[in-house]
Order: sequence, then C-alpha cells, then structure tokens
Amino acid sequence: MINVVGLGYIGLPTALMLAANGNKVIGTDYNKKVVKSLQNGSVPFEEKGINELYQEAISKEITFTDEYIKTDMYIITVPTPYMKDSKKIDPTYIISAVQSVMDVCEKGAVVAIESTVSPGTIDKFVRPLIENKGFVLGEDIHLVHAPERILPGNMIYELKHNSRTIGADSPEAGEKVKAIYETFCESEIVITDIRTAEMTKVVENTFRDINIAFANELTKICRSDDLDVYEIIRIANKHPRVNILNPGPGVGGHCISVDPWFLVGDYPGLTNLILTARHTNDSMPEFVLERVHTIMKEKGMTDLSRVGLYGLTYKQDVDDIRESPTLQLLEKMKEHLAPGLKVYDPMVHTKIVDNQYTDFDAFLGEVDFVIVMVSHTHILHNEDKLAGKVILDTQKVLKNTVVNYL
Repeated sequence: MINVVGLGYIGLPTALMLAANGNKVIGTDYNKKVVKSLQNGSVPFEEKGINELYQEAISKEITFTDEYIKTDMYIITVPTPYMKDSKKIDPTYIISAVQSVMDVCEKGAVVAIESTVSPGTIDKFVRPLIENKGFVLGEDIHLVHAPERILPGNMIYELKHNSRTIGADSPEAGEKVKAIYETFCESEIVITDIRTAEMTKVVENTFRDINIAFANELTKICRSDDLDVYEIIRIANKHPRVNILNPGPGVGGHCISVDPWFLVGDYPGLTNLILTARHTNDSMPEFVLERVHTIMKEKGMTDLSRVGLYGLTYKQDVDDIRESPTLQLLEKMKEHLAPGLKVYDPMVHTKIVDNQYTDFDAFLGEVDFVIVMVSHTHILHNEDKLAGKVILDTQKVLKNTVVNYL
C-alpha cells in the first residue's frame, strides 16, 4: 500500500494515477476540507481529465484521510516555497511531513520525496530527522527522491508520457520505486543518486526561466527603440539553431518562478546569470504597468478605474494562481498606493482579489481598457466582445482585434 502525502496539484493526480493502475493507495492531507471534498466525490481543482481519472481510481482502491498511515511506501508531495529574504528553500512542509511519517512507519519502509527541493536539502534536513528517530538509513528506511515533472493543464498526459528521475542511495531501492512508477509511466525512468536528482530538477526549471528572461529582455530593448519584437523573433527563429520564446507579462507557477531561487540562495556567488534572469522576469509585471500608463497617455485616458485585467491564473486554461504575474502586478500597484484594477478570470470561481468580477459581460461593461494577461481559450471564443476597447495583449493571443503589445 502507498501513502501519498499532500493532495495538491501534484499529489492528487499522482495518487489517482497510481490507484487507477492497480496500486492500493491512501491519500493524506492535513487540510480536512480537501479530504472531505475528495471523500464526497469532488476534486478540489480543475484539470483536464482529472475527474475521469478520479472515477477510475475510486472504482479500484483509493481512500482519503487527514491521518498518516502505517505502510511500507510513502510518496511526499508537499509544497517547497523559498524564503523571501535569503532565497533559500523553506523546508518547513518537508520536515513536518517526514516527521509525521517517521511517527507511524515501520522498518523497511520506502520514503520517496517528490517535492522539488534545492540540492542538498535531503542531506541537510531529511536524513537527520530519520536518524534521530533511531532508524538506520539503507536498512530500516530507504530514502528516495523522485521529483515530479508535470505541467498544470496537461498533468494526466504528462504523468504517463514524461520521463522520470529517481534518486536513491542504492540501486535496489531505486529499482523498487521504479517498479511502482512503471505501473503508469510509459516513458524512460532514470535511476541516479539523490543529490543528482535534486540538482537535475532545479536545473530544468532554471533553464526555462533563463530562456524566458531573454525573450522578455529583448522585448524591453525593442520597445525602447520602437522595433517589433515579434517580427524580430519570427525572423531570428528561421535560423536552424535559434528558438527564441515569445515574451510575456511575467513568470508564475510553483516551478519556474521558484526553483531558480534555490540555486541563487545556495550559490550566491556563482549564479549571476540565474539571478539576472530572475530579476528580469520578476520585473515584467511592472513593465506591463509602464506600458499601460504609456498607452493611456497616448489615448488621452486618465481613469484607472476603467482599466481591467483579464486573467488571474499563472497560465492558460488552469485555475492555478500561484505566483501569477497578475497577482504580482496588483501587488506592485499596492506598493505605489495606486488603486487596484478590475479583474476577471473565467477559471477562478472564488474571490481572490478586490474588484474581481464573476461575469465577463459585467466586467467589460465597467472597463474601457483591457489588459490580456492570460491566454485562456475563453478569450478567443469571446474576442468579438472586445470591440471598441483599448487592448494591451501581453500574450499575443488575439487574432481579429486591433491591439497594443508589450
């Protein structure tokens, strides 16, 4: 039996996938509301295919609880934020989860940590916890790091088809965990040591952050000299070895906007490029505001209360708002004591911020200037309703409307 600890955006799909493919699973989360929702047949967030996967898992063998279970395998998928001052990982959730597992587990158990951690986190924080409980690592407890590698909005597909990395202290422990993941993963599963697995996951997201930062910095350069960044990128990408990304209003989510900080925090003298990329991407919400002010001045507009933000989530067609550029932008406005803009997002059904609308038509009726922050499919289906509005399309998603770009 497998006890999956943490039933959020990573843990729940993983637990459901394991159960749907013949594994006996118990999902644990300290949030009683989440557990109650799952027990009552309701998935607490939106994700393509997750309701069908839930039904398949329920038809086999999965239960949900707020308690830790005595079993022989644990998969820990709790959050791993960073500390704002030092940029180092905040291991609080990992420490709490491992401590709770150690209170109930028996000798011989495998503890697999899926949460993304900075290199050395398991050596520094997890091993001592286990040893202080009197367990001998490699004999009584087998420790593994199997970092997740899935994207909100396409989680179910990627759980099946993305390759996986398993870091383990011994080949035997690695193979044991690999056999579990092979029940649903159809791609290559690589076994390595734990520190390499830790570093690999952080490096993957840092690579992506740096490439995004290049596109965003290029946008600023082109804007300063009245050049069309999209045309420049289109032409440059015709080179067989060039693949520049499109710019955007910032970077959100719990991977690309977080993981590079782990490296900056742990290697402060060696991460100059990574730090610059982070600052570049974090500066984009403020750059969006600068563009808004410029466009308003050009159009003779003065009333910020007639400006609206379309999109609260960090990416298209998901309800995940973690580290979203829109929230970062609104926070910047608070810092300058500026009034908040009106907000609408078709994927977010609970009130997250002030001036948030639940009806698109009502939102449009209150604004003259729309800033498209997220390229939800919804906006494409309702593009005709934007007629007559001033628009800043930060995602270059609109096809049939006269717009301003970054």
